[in-house]
Amino acid sequence: MNISYNDKADLVYIRLDDRRQDVVNRRVSEDVVLDIGEEDRIVGIEILDASKHLALDRLLPVKYEAPKTPA
Repeated sequence: MNISYNDKADLVYIRLDDRRQDVVNRRVSEDVVLDIGEEDRIVGIEILDASKHLALDRLLPVKYEAPKTPA
């Protein structure tokens, strides 16, 4: 997973699947677009006017921990 922010466009993009694949864009609201990939899975989420919808100071920088697998 990768989360990026473009401050000039005020856009957050959350990439859920890093595999290279063709995607179809589906607008679910005025400011949210889903990238749909293989098997109708959500590959990415684009949030326009992000500063209006998210607390960017709490979101960025992103910290991510992978769940530990049992030994």
